[in-house]
Amino acid sequence: MSATINLLSNAKRAIKRPFIDHALQKNAMLDSGWADGLRGIASVFVVSSHLVLCFARRLVVPCCSSDERTVALFQRPILRLVAQGQAWVALFFILSGFVNALKPLKLARAGQIETALTNLSLSSFRRTFRLMLPAATATVLSWFLTQLGAYEMGRRSNAFWLYTYAPLPSSSWGTALEDLVNGLRATWTIGVINTYDQPQWALIYLLQGSMMVFCALLIVVNLTPLYRTLTLGIFALWSFDWSYKHYDPLVGFTVFAGILLAEFSLTTTPTLLARYSPFLTPPLAILALVLMSFPSDAPLTAPWSATLLTLGQRLLPPQLDFGRTYGSLGALLLVLAIIISPHARAALATPPLALLGRLSFPIYLLHGTFVRSLFAWCMFAGASLAVVEDRNADGTIATSQRLPLPGGWRIAGSVLVSMGCCGVASYVWALKVEPWFGRMTRWAEETTMGKREVLPVRKE
Repeated sequence: MSATINLLSNAKRAIKRPFIDHALQKNAMLDSGWADGLRGIASVFVVSSHLVLCFARRLVVPCCSSDERTVALFQRPILRLVAQGQAWVALFFILSGFVNALKPLKLARAGQIETALTNLSLSSFRRTFRLMLPAATATVLSWFLTQLGAYEMGRRSNAFWLYTYAPLPSSSWGTALEDLVNGLRATWTIGVINTYDQPQWALIYLLQGSMMVFCALLIVVNLTPLYRTLTLGIFALWSFDWSYKHYDPLVGFTVFAGILLAEFSLTTTPTLLARYSPFLTPPLAILALVLMSFPSDAPLTAPWSATLLTLGQRLLPPQLDFGRTYGSLGALLLVLAIIISPHARAALATPPLALLGRLSFPIYLLHGTFVRSLFAWCMFAGASLAVVEDRNADGTIATSQRLPLPGGWRIAGSVLVSMGCCGVASYVWALKVEPWFGRMTRWAEETTMGKREVLPVRKE
């Protein structure tokens, strides 16, 4: 009996004892640098999802096809996140809401409402330029490579993502200029894909989400934290209807959830829960990653995803896309698990991950170009056309002349070479090109706000 009492007493003292140095915990709970590290990880997984669509499409579904008997390792929950691009894009939206709202909410809580409103105005202006200028530059680069025939090998290959999104060169340079204008416009048109850079489909939603954040904060910045939270919660639930009618990737829900998480992070609750985070964060994070693993295709082929589908049909509005919904809910839980954990915050704020976060947007913009050019060259150089079979949507088999996929070692080497070059190019982009975008944005801001003289003014 006494041994049992001693054991319980020791357990109680262990729970009360901090699991991390107090000073380190305080610094970690105040630092938001973890968001950059998490964004960098998300960008890597977006790239991996496109590579999976090139040479391992079977991983898109959670279990075996009709002619296979065993489940692949990377078809299993959590491990299959290498193929779940949409879940990581949802994480981008949540972090966008979180990061864009954090400073205005801090100012609002400090009573500096006027400063918060000024910052919101400037941020919304700058955000537009900081998305559009890099996207346009990446499109022009990809367009030029297209006209030089850089994507031809990928277009003739049997790699699904390559032959689907490798555009044809234009018939003339005059037509090419017209196609370039159409590509630049497509990025910022809902429902239209930029032919020269398919991953840019998400940018219009990132811009839309940013504008939602700024507009929502304008509405709630004068409210108390309690009523601000209630109002944002209503916005988040209301946005499901918008997403259903516009068929967007739950932009409103994710960005409003990001604002709510920013508000939550400014309360004392995360600090109070930090002591118990070794018990809370691991199960929360595992549940989050399992939810993010939910497939958009063939969820009934695996027991775990079929169970989630059944739960979704019972608990969620039937009109929702369960793939995107589970991905968004999982990403939301993952960020929550990190917010209450000083260990996770400190780990994600380490210099390598901070650098990866800084490179996340260049990686997102440039990886499509490298995958369709250098990666394709490394994969298929020296290969000859052969008859390959592919399964149509109706289940029939179609044959075509394509460059067949190489062996595993060559694929691995191609990934390492092309993605290594993509990483170096992204670093150069962040070092040399991004400052130019900053200067252009600053020039536009000063010009439009009357801080810079454009036309000479007559002095009396």
